[in-house]
Amino acid sequence: MELGVSGLNTKATLDPDVTARLARRAEELGYGSWWAGDHVVLPSPRTPDSPMEPTDPVLDPLTHLAYVAAVTERLELGTGIVILPQRNPLVLAKQAASLDVLSGGRLLLGVAAGFLEAEMSAVGVPFADRGRRTDEYLDAMTALWTMDRPAFEGRYASFRDVDAHPRPVRPGGPRILVGGHSPAAFRRAVARGHGWIGTGNSPEDLVAHLAGLKRAADEVDRPARLGRLEITFMQLDPVTVDAESAKRYAALGVDRLLVYPLPLENPADVLAYLEAHARLPR
Repeated sequence: MELGVSGLNTKATLDPDVTARLARRAEELGYGSWWAGDHVVLPSPRTPDSPMEPTDPVLDPLTHLAYVAAVTERLELGTGIVILPQRNPLVLAKQAASLDVLSGGRLLLGVAAGFLEAEMSAVGVPFADRGRRTDEYLDAMTALWTMDRPAFEGRYASFRDVDAHPRPVRPGGPRILVGGHSPAAFRRAVARGHGWIGTGNSPEDLVAHLAGLKRAADEVDRPARLGRLEITFMQLDPVTVDAESAKRYAALGVDRLLVYPLPLENPADVLAYLEAHARLPR
């Protein structure tokens, strides 16, 4: 089981010098991946479903990860997650390919349908069709990355007689991780993702999610090109992961266990958290 760190494109850790120090130290400590979240805007005033205050700073994940790529050598760079229906799929495909090339093939593109209606409305995307858009946008991006003569015809995206280079370093494009805990998200992960990325508060929460993924695997076909479904999981509450929980996650088949050093108010506390969690059994 690999360890990754998530959430450091926000609050006190977004300063460029702080980011460089923490990212290099995470690499030295043996972390395998660095993940950045996504919110274009947040409800103001804050609503009960919003994870952050509207004044909390959040760097764009792809921009942040490009910086992290430049100051590290081995860390995989994950979006955890990009809210896909808010993004133009061709523009995102170009951004993802560019980051993959600049980082030497280190991009892990985590995507999800989103959950904040106020945010979706602000960028002009109907909340009700976010799932269908997510499915279609994934197919459109894959077509642009993989086809000799890219073409796609859908309800939300259509193109032909165009091309986009450079292609991503990894054949078929960067690895796609689909986030979410709904039956639709589980089906999307099985049918369109190299992996699934989720959150919870304990190994028992993960057991329930794995059962949902198993049901989805009985309902939809999985293309052979995707291979085995990778499992990436982040414990949210408590944010401190103890050794027994780490062993349990590993036994459940987690490929990447992400740690989230909240409250992200003091870089020194974040560093101490990373150093402590680097000793977790894997």
